[in-house]
Amino acid sequence: MIKLWVGAFALSELYVSCLVHMLYGFYIFSSAVASDILQSLNASFRPGTQALVKEKECKNMKVDDLPPIVLVHGIFGFGKGRLGGLSYFAGAEKKDVRVLVPDLGSLTSIHDRARELFYYLKGGRVDYGEEHSKIYRHSQFGKVYEQGHYPEWDEHHPIHFVGHSAGAQVVRVLQQMLADRAFSGFDTTSDSWVLSLTSLSGALNGTTRTYLDGMQPEDGRSMKLVCLLQLCRLGVIVYEWIDISWLKNYYNFGFDHFNLTRKKTGIWGVVDCLLGHTGPFASGDWILPDLTIQGSMIINSKLNTFPNTYYFSYATKRTQKIMGVTLPSGIRGIHPLFFIRVLQMSQWRHPPDVSPPFKGYRDEDWHDNDGALNTISMTHPRIPTEHPSHFVVDDSKCQALQPGIWYYKILEADHILFIVNRERAGVQFDLIYDSIFQRCRKHAFVKTPPIVPNQSQL
Repeated sequence: MIKLWVGAFALSELYVSCLVHMLYGFYIFSSAVASDILQSLNASFRPGTQALVKEKECKNMKVDDLPPIVLVHGIFGFGKGRLGGLSYFAGAEKKDVRVLVPDLGSLTSIHDRARELFYYLKGGRVDYGEEHSKIYRHSQFGKVYEQGHYPEWDEHHPIHFVGHSAGAQVVRVLQQMLADRAFSGFDTTSDSWVLSLTSLSGALNGTTRTYLDGMQPEDGRSMKLVCLLQLCRLGVIVYEWIDISWLKNYYNFGFDHFNLTRKKTGIWGVVDCLLGHTGPFASGDWILPDLTIQGSMIINSKLNTFPNTYYFSYATKRTQKIMGVTLPSGIRGIHPLFFIRVLQMSQWRHPPDVSPPFKGYRDEDWHDNDGALNTISMTHPRIPTEHPSHFVVDDSKCQALQPGIWYYKILEADHILFIVNRERAGVQFDLIYDSIFQRCRKHAFVKTPPIVPNQSQL
């Protein structure tokens, strides 16, 4: 009888989670469509306005000497050009005259996204790597960038990166690839190509949410038979197979190099994919396995914190301690998309019959969270080796900033407070992004470590 109640509760939770995520996805999609329609109507009534504004902006720009600030989106994210005029970073890119917002695969693996990011900047045809492509059974080559968005990129023209969620880990993997000279035809890459990396709610050490959504804690690679991720998997496969061009131009999960379309696979191909025999979900070459604690450990074991790069991290949480118990910090401050997960993650218990993901793991260390990631995971790289770090409590008393050290601060926020909808964050939105951009422009050029200005945010 108890098992029946537990099963019924699990199915109810799955139904609610699925419904909430679908409604939020529909809200985002409909908002983008509405924004496009309004822009089209405005353009038709005032056809000369946009051209005049752009011309005026170009005349005022003197940005040749400024290194770009590249904003890298997280899971289910999108860059400039997707979802119409909707901005993943809620318009933060308008705060500086030289900001790039690449569109990477929203569900593709960390490795594949890092490769895409390189060619987005340098130009050329995306090369996922011969060995990697053979292992995961997809095409070696992908999209062609006729003109890179920053083709002069090298150690003398480095870049500032700001990564949200999984985007932060994408930049770390890219930097390691640069250090390893892993791009064919580019023999002079180095870690110095990255001037600074700012992690905003960054997935640096994985998250226990992956297990709640359906990843198996035993291996961090396979999925439970009935779970939210299985529903997501089925929906993505059908979306990719139907291959409606205008719809994929509007939003793309990024699996084009797996050739899942109906023209290339046919009926039996999609059946094989749905049954889990082929495709990214069968091979494990997608984002969720990389976000488990085990998957993050595998990635982190190959990554370094480099001595010439400045690292900054904003960790977020929406939990509080009440009589020694971690609970959500109120209802109003947490987005409906995350409230159930904040509660579940704050009470997470690793299965007692399964070996812990790493030596020294404790459930209580992973209870503080923002609804998507554990706060402990967002501060700095910790597992399997802890990287140099400095916790910032009071900005005015912060020591001189030095490259090669992860400076981190903990903020009261859920996982999407600083993206998509800037009204939710209010003045805190401007404080965060202003401080990030000011630091990129003022603190990373000098050879001697600067002092953090006395501001309300790092």
